[in-house]
Amino acid sequence: MDFLRPATWPEALAVKAQHPTATPLAGGTDLMVEINFDHRRPTHLLDLTRIPDLYEWETGETEVRLGASVPYTRILEGLRTELPALALAAHTVASPQIRNRGGVGGNLGTASPAGDAHPALLAAGAVVEAESVRGTRLIPIDDFYTGVKRNALAPDELIRAVRVRKADGPQQYAKVGTRNAMVIAVCSLGLALHPATRTVRTGIGSAAPTPVRAKAAEDFLNAALDEGGHWDNGRTVPSSAARRFAQLCAAACNPIDDVRGTAAYRRHAVGVLARRTLTWAWDAYRATGLAREGAA
Repeated sequence: MDFLRPATWPEALAVKAQHPTATPLAGGTDLMVEINFDHRRPTHLLDLTRIPDLYEWETGETEVRLGASVPYTRILEGLRTELPALALAAHTVASPQIRNRGGVGGNLGTASPAGDAHPALLAAGAVVEAESVRGTRLIPIDDFYTGVKRNALAPDELIRAVRVRKADGPQQYAKVGTRNAMVIAVCSLGLALHPATRTVRTGIGSAAPTPVRAKAAEDFLNAALDEGGHWDNGRTVPSSAARRFAQLCAAACNPIDDVRGTAAYRRHAVGVLARRTLTWAWDAYRATGLAREGAA
């Protein structure tokens, strides 16, 4: 195994172009486990830990450009207001030691359906910034996951950053695990209210071959909220609409039975998480006065 350690981003891109099969190493929280248990034996390791701009973020007027290696600890401490669902997800990641090492870029690169960041990124409508010596490519998060632990990156591309629109409304994230800490998700769900466009977006993890959105559920709820004038009047979402939204979220899943849970349990749990996160987010929306502002 050859160990490659560039000092700058251009050097990293040049090395990746020369060795397209090289496996990137940043936090190493997934990769090193696989190597230690001999589940993977890459021919080249591409160490990105000396590249400082991967550990920084930029907050613009409408979006946050989050470096691929920004640790989860810094996300949950510094971006609760701008990216609330992602901060909530970061809080559930493993142990403090892992949160100090792991970042969103690793979750995306691994593309495991159980990755904690995926539902929040889907709900927020994030864009992945991929780069190679050929240039920069912006990949909408909806197009990024292509299969079980597979993504849309070309062999010579690396993830430089993730661009996430700043929250314009309440967001939520919830996760079911076999215990309350240091656990891989049995299932997870992110939900974001977008009052500016009067839409709701979702993201579901660990309940299908890839992280997915419950698009039929979103369409149903968007229509129900619009028809009832809820964005303006701020009334509680009818229980029948919340129940149907939960059912459609569960129907969006395509889970498996494994040691962490059955497919039936995952579908049921996703429905419960959908109803809970919708209730929490909508209550927060009503409390902020955004509905009254929209009606004014």
